[in-house]
Order: sequence, then C-alpha cells, then structure tokens
Amino acid sequence: MSKYDEVKKQLEQAPKVWLVTGVAGFIGSNLLEHLLLLNQKVIGLDNFATGHQHNLDEVQTQVSSEQWQNFSFVKGDIRNIEDCQKALTFNNQTVDYVLHQAALGSVPRSIADPILTNSANITGFVNMITAAKDAKVSTFVYAASSSTYGDHPALPKVEDNIGKPLSPYAVTKYVNELYADVFNKTYGLNATGLRYFNVFGKRQDPNGAYAAVIPKWTAAMIENEDLYINGDGETSRDFCFVENAVQANILAATANDAGKNQVYNVALGDRTTLNELYSSLASALDANGVSYTKSAIYREFRAGDVRHSQADISKAQELLGYQPEYRIQQGIDKAMPWYIKFLTKK
Repeated sequence: MSKYDEVKKQLEQAPKVWLVTGVAGFIGSNLLEHLLLLNQKVIGLDNFATGHQHNLDEVQTQVSSEQWQNFSFVKGDIRNIEDCQKALTFNNQTVDYVLHQAALGSVPRSIADPILTNSANITGFVNMITAAKDAKVSTFVYAASSSTYGDHPALPKVEDNIGKPLSPYAVTKYVNELYADVFNKTYGLNATGLRYFNVFGKRQDPNGAYAAVIPKWTAAMIENEDLYINGDGETSRDFCFVENAVQANILAATANDAGKNQVYNVALGDRTTLNELYSSLASALDANGVSYTKSAIYREFRAGDVRHSQADISKAQELLGYQPEYRIQQGIDKAMPWYIKFLTKK
C-alpha cells in the first residue's frame, strides 16, 4: 500500500475539517472533489475572481448527496482578513487543515498589473496565514510556484537552489515562502509550501488572455483556430497532472513532524517540450474523434518565461511519500474528454 493510500484510508476512518481557499478555481475544485469523496468536511472560500460557480456545480455531480452536505461555502476575498477569519470559524467548525490555493496566477498578468498581483498574492497570503495561526490550525499548506527558481540555470530544480525572480508573480510566490518560514519560527505554525510545476487537468479554464498552455491550445484545436507557440517550440516544462497535485496537498497536510515546515517540488521530474506537447494534444484529440487541420504558428518568446523547467521530486518522495500516479500523456488522455465536453457545450 502506498503512503497516499494509507493516508486516505486513515482520513476515511477519522474525517477532518479542511478549509480550501480558491475552492471554485481549477486546483481548488479538484481538491474539494477528492476530499468530499473521502467523506471529509470542507469549507470553501472564493470571491470568483478567477474561479467559477460551474466548477462547484460540477463537483456536486461527482459526489453523493450525503458527501455534498459536508461542504460549506463562504463567498469572500482573502484581501479582507475578516473573510479569512469567517471561513476558519464558519458554522463553529474547528478547521484542522488549510489548503491555501487562492491567488492570482500568470506571469503575463503580473507584468501587466503588478499591484493587483501583489494585493492578492502577498496581502491576501498574510491575511490567510495570520487567520490560520490565530485559529490554531494543525497545518497550513499553500500553493507555491516553480517560478521561484527564476534565472537559476541548473536542471533539475532542487528546492534549496533558487535564482533571482523573473516576474512580479515570481516575487510574490517567493515572498509567500519567506512569510511561511517566519510564521513557523515566530509563532510555531506548521506551514508547508508546494512549488507547482505547470499543473493541468479538468476544470482548468481555457478562456481568457492568461489561460495556461494546455487548456488554451486544446481549446484552439477543438475549435480549429490558430495555435501559437512562443519561441521555437523547444522550451520545456515539467507538466503535472492535477491529481498528482491533489495527492501532494493531502500528504503535506497530514505529514509527520519531519515532513512539515518544508517547501516541496510538485511535478513529475520530467521535461516535455512545447513541440512534444503539441503532438501529444493532437494525438489525444484524434483518439477522441477530433482532428486539427492547421499548422502551429511560431512567434516571439514571451517576456518573463524561463527556457527550461524540470523538478527534482526526491524530497517530496522521501519526506511525504509522494509518488505521482499520472505521467503527462496519461493525464492528457484522462482530461481530454472533459475538455471536449466543456468546450462543445459552450
């Protein structure tokens, strides 16, 4: 039995109360679904800035009515500390674990509007971690980012070796790590950061200017629109299926003392070029009866992007028992029917 299977069994036998911020977003809604399926009690906080009600509606269709009754929703903004406090005491529940996913993602968005990114990702983070400290939660797990590695050239990326940030977004995510470390040393709060590497999967929004590459390209291919590749297509990323990220969150929240108060890479420990990704998406679409008839269009490299990214996941494997269950093609194959269904009904 894997560590993850062991933890899930323990949680089903002794359910906990979880707060998921950004619960109506991509990763947040996937966390909600998995926790409810484990019969956990979940409080969700979201202001719908980037999350959607239809994500919550879809989760409701994936769980039993009894499991759905274990979910409480608070509409609020992490930039208001009163909303953070309300979520942590909602219906007089005592929260055991916080999974803090709420943030404004996207390197380009942060370059276009650094003040808004700072407000959500730093002010909002400090509000949430302060409220969690005051509520005496067992563990505060937060979404960190691979962008923290910045201009450090070495591959694979090892947690202790980072460079200078290349975007305002990267600055905010590094500051989160600094605050988490200080809150542990100053207040004794257990705080663990998960540096996500290009997470993808169902309920990742393919619309909007700042959509991630996999849903954005998939949408273009399904609708037979032009598809743009930044640079020469040999830029590479460590793409991580969302269910691997869910596993990392649950393991981090329930970790023993040795595994707490750390920062972990959450990825596969592999690299896929944009050209390879394009071929994988086309193959998965073709297997689902969708053919893309256009050729990809190459354009200039995007400001703030790093050339290559690949994680060393040995620390998470050793201290958390993390074992990613899905390789990139497996994740694409599992997510593709959802994208086709979502986009063809719009």
